[in-house]
Amino acid sequence: MTTSHCIKFGEPFALENGSVLPELEICYHTYGTLNTEADNVVWICHAFTANSDAADWWPGMVGPGLTFDTSKYFVVCANILGSCYGTTGPTSINPLTGEPYFLDFPVVTIRDMANAHEKLKDYLKIKSIHTIVGGSVGGQQALEWCIMKPDLIKHLLVFVTSAAFSPWGIAINESQRLALTADPTFQERRLDAGQKGLAAARSIALLSYRNQQTYNATQSETDLNKMDHFRASSYQQYQGQKLVRRFNAHAYWYMTKALDSHNVGRNRGGVEAALATIKAHTLYVSISSDLLFPPQEVKPNAALTPGAQYHEIESLYGHDGFLLENEKLDQTIKAFYQSLK
Repeated sequence: MTTSHCIKFGEPFALENGSVLPELEICYHTYGTLNTEADNVVWICHAFTANSDAADWWPGMVGPGLTFDTSKYFVVCANILGSCYGTTGPTSINPLTGEPYFLDFPVVTIRDMANAHEKLKDYLKIKSIHTIVGGSVGGQQALEWCIMKPDLIKHLLVFVTSAAFSPWGIAINESQRLALTADPTFQERRLDAGQKGLAAARSIALLSYRNQQTYNATQSETDLNKMDHFRASSYQQYQGQKLVRRFNAHAYWYMTKALDSHNVGRNRGGVEAALATIKAHTLYVSISSDLLFPPQEVKPNAALTPGAQYHEIESLYGHDGFLLENEKLDQTIKAFYQSLK
């Protein structure tokens, strides 16, 4: 059984930077049924511009009989704080003004997102989480939550992500924000503001989600005499417009800011000290061709996490490989669970 819901918490929600949201709304999907012990839970933390319908954007992984078996587990995926798919973000109505927040919305962090998940967990009366899983910014949320609540989560699956966002990643995000703010409409208080900037920002992001080999293999030309209108150009334009049709420029800006500030070691004595507190059985997965979170960045975190396993998947598809290499990922996850028996 698949259901989608929104729940509004009327009390103030404090953020890590000291700001306070007057109320918090969380929209989420669930699949399957919570058992009487309230512990057959798989919690999926979605990535950057995804949403809570995990079975839709991860069709080979979420469903009856699949890796995250909805006939066995109660699968939960919540839209993240600061995005634009129902959970409180810059497009939400500020109850103090009766108008959308837009750029008056406070900057949120990955830790704030994990705290919002904690509120939803309590509302759903979940006592224990069998597995938490996330890729990219989803993996960052999963790490944060396991550090915040080390006794809550039994298994942690972290795909293509880091314990602290790198200067390389921040530079990519700043380039995207420059594209957003170069659009003169970005500062306007309307839902369709900044769309040209958003398309340009997405085009920049794609270069870090894929790599040279991916483009050379998928966007090569058959007409060797062509002088303009190349496939790679059309692809970038298409992907930019595709995101514009489903996302909001202001939310995109806030999501990049949340990524920039990700650091599990903040106010915890550093990354090494923070990762050392994780009690969950942990699996880190990297993609061989990932430019955004390369294997040499992921692997050291496994060494710092007690008892963690590490696996690198060979793939042409770069960072997006965790969304495309379902068979390899499935095999890796099954081998991980089997090793714990």
